[in-house]
Parts: sequence; C-alpha cells; structure tokens
Amino acid sequence: MNLPNFSVKRPIFTTMVTLILVILGAVSLSRLQIDMLPNIELPTLSIRTDYEGASPEVMERLVTQIIEEIVATVPGVEEITSSSSEGRSTVRVSFVWGTEIDTAAIDVQGKLEDEINELPEDIVRPRIRKFDIASFPVVILGISSNLDPVEMTELIEDQIRYRFARIPGVAQVDLWGGYNREVRIELDPERIKAAGLPLDQVIDAIEDANLDMPTGKIEQGRYEVTLRAPAEFTRLDQIRDTVIRQREGAAVRLGQVADVRDTYEKKTRIVRVNGKRGLYVGIRKQANANTVEVSRRVLQEIEAINQTFPQITVVSVINQGNLIERSIANVARSVLYGGGLAVVVLLFFLRSIRSTLVISLSIPISIIATFALIYFGGFTLNLMTLGGLALGVGMMVDSSIVVLENIFR
Repeated sequence: MNLPNFSVKRPIFTTMVTLILVILGAVSLSRLQIDMLPNIELPTLSIRTDYEGASPEVMERLVTQIIEEIVATVPGVEEITSSSSEGRSTVRVSFVWGTEIDTAAIDVQGKLEDEINELPEDIVRPRIRKFDIASFPVVILGISSNLDPVEMTELIEDQIRYRFARIPGVAQVDLWGGYNREVRIELDPERIKAAGLPLDQVIDAIEDANLDMPTGKIEQGRYEVTLRAPAEFTRLDQIRDTVIRQREGAAVRLGQVADVRDTYEKKTRIVRVNGKRGLYVGIRKQANANTVEVSRRVLQEIEAINQTFPQITVVSVINQGNLIERSIANVARSVLYGGGLAVVVLLFFLRSIRSTLVISLSIPISIIATFALIYFGGFTLNLMTLGGLALGVGMMVDSSIVVLENIFR
C-alpha cells in the first residue's frame, strides 16, 4: 500500500498526524533563535604581537618571519599571510576545511610557547584569536556628554557599563575612545641639565617612592598580623614633593624640575556622537543568546539610563537586531508572495478550487512542520534557513501536483 492510498483511506489518522506536525512546528517557531547568519566558524587564526617602538622592517625581520616559520610546522596549515607595521605584527593562518579550529589553536599556542625564546624579550606575548561571526558586537552605542572627558569616562566605567553587562544574554561590554586618566610628568630640560640629573635617576626615584609592598608579619600568641607599607601616590602634591636627589644638603624635588599635570592619555582616536565629544560602547552577546532579544533589552536599558543620568546622552549607533528583523521580514514576505503567486497560477491552469485548495494548504503545513526540524536540528532562523524555505515553496508546488495526480488516479 502506497502513501497516497493509505492517506485517502484513513483521513482521520492523516489529519491527526498533520495537526501534530503543525503544533510541533508552531511551538518550535516560538522558541527558535533569530540571527542574521548561521554560526560560521572559519578555519582561520590570527596571531598578533606588539613590540613597542619597532619599525615595520624590524617587526618583519625579528617577529613576523619567525612566527611564520614556527606556525608553518603545525599540521593542516593551508595558507599564511602577514602584515607588519610600526610596533605590530599580524599573522593570519588558514587551515584546510574540516579542521577543528579549537584544536588547531591549541597546537599553534603550544608551538609558540616552545619557540618563544626566538622572539625578542621585551615584546608583548603573541595573542591568538579565531575568526567568529558571533563575536562581533550586536549593538554599538554612542555616548556623549558635556562633562569633563575624564569624569565622563569614569561615570561610564563605574555606573553605566555594569548596567549593560547584567542584561541577560550579554557576554561582554567594550569601551572605545574613552578618556583614561593620566598623571603626566613633563621634565624641564634646562632645569634637569642645571641640576645634573640623569633621566634614569628621575625614573628610579619616582618608582621607588610609589610602592605598596608587604613588610612581614607580627606573631603574638595565637594572633598574626600582616604588615604592609602603603606608599602609593594619592595626590599630585605627593608626586611634586618626591625627592629625586640630595645635593649639598638640599633636597631636589620633582616639582622643581618638572611640571606635574593631571590629564588624560593622548588620544589617537576621536569619537563624536551627534557632533559632541563622546565614546562608543560595544555589546557582545553570549553564544547561545538570541540577537534580537538581546538588542531589545539593550534598547530598553538605554531608555532607563537616559532618564536616570540626564547629564549624558546614550543613542544606538549600530543595532543588528533591527537589521535582522528587517531582513527576516523581507525574506518572509518573499515567501508569502511566492506562495500566493503559485496558488494563483495553479488556479488559473487547474481551474479547480478544490484541487488548488489542497495544494495551497500543503505549502504552509510543510513550512510550519519544517520549523520543528530546524529547532531540533540546533539551527537558527536566519537568512540561510529562510532562503531554503523560499526555495522549498516552489518544490512543494511541484510535489503537491504530482501527489494530487496520484490520489486522483
């Protein structure tokens, strides 16, 4: 007994099975995660190494070439590309498709650790990163204010940042373009020369005066007290009064040969939000979080922050949630339009409302049932899966016509 004959002779059983599939698909659709693209993990690693003050030629000779030679011995390497700039080396390693990228990263890390002595001693240890689409920020915020830049940065670091970090589904909150506080000591060359002070002596005096070190323990009976010598700078005057050198019974202080200013780090990136000085905040989601839900919660938190802190203005600069919703809606409309046009064409050629109704019902039932397979298969509702459903609508029309002819025969 074939399937069409069995379905026609047992309509109640067939109807119940169809309803079960529709219910499973509807429940699965409500639980599906929505994302722009499926989770793609390219077999590519990047190795970044910093060497402050080195020219591009030095970086290539002392760092980049050596790392390339070390990484080339890792199994599965297909291609190596690199770029060297002032103080920075970036090596990109591509592996053959099918390589487990986590295992490859461990192998690369092990090779670098074994041969780390071949690199200069004062470099920043190589950092390995793997390319992952899910690691890009889902929301980028712009924050502007008329406050002092350092005060604005401290307010965001202490009061604003944690409010986004506690949102369910948020994994990391990054700050870009912040004004980090910096105490700058600007030496006067003429005064330094007149006092006969070498620069290394000035630096050593500052480092020796700014310490917080343990000084031992005091044991008395069953009590034990740990002692420390807190001598870190807490005010600018303490820095200015630091004794650099004793000369003929007189102390030469830092304030006599240098200008001590409380400012912020030199900016290499200027961020403006709606024409005002500001900074960016990048929000990354957890691996299993729903991008659209996370972006909605972030937007709700933005409204609460703007009401709580009127001295700052938080706006959404880039929001993947809105982009995903619009893209998904466009593809969904294409599916509806395609299915509707297919039904109209069938009605024109078949000239039978009953036959057209049977085929038109098979399209949504099959699509809804497919959502259950997507959910239990661990996939997300994205452009790729919806594109596959759009293609499947045309195939469903053809298959429905064939099955309908078999039932009629």
